[in-house]
Amino acid sequence: MNRRTFLGSTSKASLAFSAVPLLSSFVRTEKYKTALIGSGWWGMNILRCAIQAGQSKVVALCDVDTRQIKTAQQELRKLTSDQPKVYRDYREMLAKEKPEIVIVATPDHWHPLCCIAAIESGAHVYVEKPVSHTILEGRAMVNAARKHNRVVQVGTHRRVSPHNISGMDFLKSGKAGKIGMVRAFVHYGGGPGEKTTAQEPPKELDWNAWCGPAPLADYHPSMHPKGFRLFLDYANGQLGDWGIHWLDQILWWSEDPHPKQIYSTGGRAIRQDDTDAPDHQIAAWKFDDFTVEWEHRLFAGNEAEKANVGCYFYGTEGTFHMGWTDGWTFYPTNKNKSIIHQDPKLDLPDQQNIAALWRNFLDCIESRQKPVCDIEIGQRSTNMALLGMLSYKLGRSINWDGTKEQILNDEEATKLLRRDYRGEWQYPV
Repeated sequence: MNRRTFLGSTSKASLAFSAVPLLSSFVRTEKYKTALIGSGWWGMNILRCAIQAGQSKVVALCDVDTRQIKTAQQELRKLTSDQPKVYRDYREMLAKEKPEIVIVATPDHWHPLCCIAAIESGAHVYVEKPVSHTILEGRAMVNAARKHNRVVQVGTHRRVSPHNISGMDFLKSGKAGKIGMVRAFVHYGGGPGEKTTAQEPPKELDWNAWCGPAPLADYHPSMHPKGFRLFLDYANGQLGDWGIHWLDQILWWSEDPHPKQIYSTGGRAIRQDDTDAPDHQIAAWKFDDFTVEWEHRLFAGNEAEKANVGCYFYGTEGTFHMGWTDGWTFYPTNKNKSIIHQDPKLDLPDQQNIAALWRNFLDCIESRQKPVCDIEIGQRSTNMALLGMLSYKLGRSINWDGTKEQILNDEEATKLLRRDYRGEWQYPV
């Protein structure tokens, strides 16, 4: 895609903006100095939308892998005349460039430190989900945003997708009746994989910095790029990745933001590779008036199940499926009533709606209102997944006081709300 084609596609992408009310009509004449931390595939997806919105001047790219920076530079030359400086250390970048907007699209274990440092430097932040690797990191991110009065948008872009918005309106209208249970799920095929031999990191990659505050592991190509989410020192598996989106949908529907009891189990029945995240897992969260279940598999993809991703809301008037590329569908309990369906409206090529979420982010910077995916919203949804993983690691249920953000009467579980950082890095609490 060249620059002319890219800029010409703005009108198509702008259709997604109508899904979210604009908070202000003010258009800033001077572009925001914008920096990207984590210049891989997903970081560039976000930065592409920032450029397309027309209010960002890209001043810096920061990544511990210079191969990713070079790839990003090649694309940027086709999309903009901006000439961003390149950095390996985000702290140096923040100090020298003083960006007004920072995109944090690193592996999960780096989100808190990069986000908080950007906030403290004066920047507004778009941070990818999950917001953190542990629960107390997420709380520190919320506290930093509030202390410094910065807008922090979390990349849970389904909150701006048109079919998700209309589906949520349907659920909140009561048309599905009283909902007593929600089941969220992601099922994809896969196999056992294979173990690989540890290697010397590529010369372009600062592996020590990639691991950062997390444990220093031997380098395996399966970890970087993209594969880190199935390594529990750096992410929280499929529940910590895909689960955030669907658990966030459930909290969006619910007026109760906190589960009371959590239990999870699972294991590695099929996978025999270098990863250590569960290849199948179930989790349950008990709220006052309903129960949430999660299940995932990284094997046995099939055509028997009608949908392989989304949430089923089970109500007295019928069952509602909130999906992704298949939109949403309501199946009435009364067989004399018709099934109701709405197709999705998703931006290509990745079938996401980042552009609308970025537009909302810019509007909130101008209005100083909280964005649709505010850091505290993202933190609560992240906490749902992290609590499930915490129970999985412990092998037992836990009781949660969401208002105080405390695990009740369980010293061992409480210790897992944070973890020790390695080397020079200080835990942000």
